[in-house]
Amino acid sequence: MSQVSEERDERVSDTPPPGPAAEPDPVSRLEPAPENPAGQRNSDSVTNARAESGAAAGNHAESEGESAKGAKGVPAYGPGQGGKAAGEPGKGEQAEGGSVKGVPAGGPAKGEPGDGAKAEPEKKASRAGRNLPAAIGVGLLLGAAIIVSLLTVRFLFIGVIAAAIAVGTFEFSGVLRRVADTKVALIPVLVGGQAMIWLAWPFGREGALTAFVLTVLACLLWRLPGGAKGYVRDVSASVFAAAYLPLFGAFAAMLVPPHDGVGRVLTFLIAVVASDTGGYIAGVLGGKHPMAPTISPKKSWEGFAGSMIAGIVAGVLTISLMLDGHAWQGVIFGAAIVLTATLGDLVESLIKRDLGIKDMGTLLPGHGGIMDRLDSLLPSAVVSWLLLSAFVPA
Repeated sequence: MSQVSEERDERVSDTPPPGPAAEPDPVSRLEPAPENPAGQRNSDSVTNARAESGAAAGNHAESEGESAKGAKGVPAYGPGQGGKAAGEPGKGEQAEGGSVKGVPAGGPAKGEPGDGAKAEPEKKASRAGRNLPAAIGVGLLLGAAIIVSLLTVRFLFIGVIAAAIAVGTFEFSGVLRRVADTKVALIPVLVGGQAMIWLAWPFGREGALTAFVLTVLACLLWRLPGGAKGYVRDVSASVFAAAYLPLFGAFAAMLVPPHDGVGRVLTFLIAVVASDTGGYIAGVLGGKHPMAPTISPKKSWEGFAGSMIAGIVAGVLTISLMLDGHAWQGVIFGAAIVLTATLGDLVESLIKRDLGIKDMGTLLPGHGGIMDRLDSLLPSAVVSWLLLSAFVPA
């Protein structure tokens, strides 16, 4: 007993006196207490089991070795290899809830690609913002209807123009009524518009202009019972609709009556189609410099150059081969058509942007409405009649 007491006294005497209170070392505070050998063996077996299960999960997820490291507490990626932050489950590790990160607990759902499967690429929309196959199909059908009406009974072509103008008038007046609360004098514009087109066939510009003046007067009278509120707005919209649609369309009808009327109409249509097609192709392939970003962001200077080249080539060929004109006349005609077609596109884009709509209608898949196809044709019809009357008199 005395020996034990002496040893205890020596240990007490060897203990240094308590110094000032100091903050414990965080490293030493985190050191685990020593475990007994039996517990260490059990811990090693548990660790080995976890490592084996982690390795199996890593093989299933095609991330070899990373899961085993994660199970031992080692980051899945070494230094400099884009490792994940502490506490973030790596590839093959299980997140909370018993599921691998990004994969449901029961594995990938039926129909979903697994880790090793490649997802199907999403279908990309056309860079021009339209359904190209539908647009081409509708364009071919419209072109076939026009050509058949021209080559069989030219009188039918006037009917095609009249029907298109009537539908376009319905679309335009409906959009103004719904979006801008503007009431177009629909009956006077429809009746007067048909008169402009059908009178242009036998009487030319005199018949069309006479019908237009009478239509304006009818719009003024039609709106009188509605009162003063919105009178100027509604009448202005009605007169604009009568001039933009049927009056411009009447100039296309005036191309038909001469003996070479079929050639004149085809010269006009081919130049417009060539301008649109050349601009579309050039714009899609190399359009980088917007022409009018605040009006039509997809219209580019490269597309305009493509329109100019295609339009001039079409003008030279059609005027030379169909109308026995000169090449220089074809150059002027083609360039003028490109300018008016581009102007028509920009004007309608500005109208739609002002109204906050994308298309005037939904009648033509891939195109929108009738008005969306007439935008470049209507102003070009006026210039076509003027230039062809000067270059190739009937």
